[in-house]
Amino acid sequence: VQLQASGGGLVQAGGSLRLSCAASDRTFSRYGMGWFRQAPGKERDFVAAITWSGSHTYYAQSVKGRFTISRDNAKNTVYLQMNSLKPEDTGVYYCAATASGGSSVLRQLYNYWGQGTQVTVSS
Repeated sequence: VQLQASGGGLVQAGGSLRLSCAASDRTFSRYGMGWFRQAPGKERDFVAAITWSGSHTYYAQSVKGRFTISRDNAKNTVYLQMNSLKPEDTGVYYCAATASGGSSVLRQLYNYWGQGTQVTVSS
């Protein structure tokens, strides 16, 4: 499956952005989806995940209460609504799909990755 992330940009601290990740495959609804981010010089870290049905979601502690992951299987798209953004949220955000249909914080369990979209939060 091919994934195309979009929606990144430059925003001031306290602002909001909504990321989208569109999938090319009609079997999108079978995949668990996740968002990861990578700051310069750092590893790619887990941000949020959602199961294939959307019934369960998981968040990194650092974004809990500020970010919301959701999906629309009819549109083959997963979203990441980011509110109350902080400078430490800056990085390249990647969406990923796991064929297991579940969700995981482990990036090695994801089979497909999008190209990433840059999010920059200024102080």
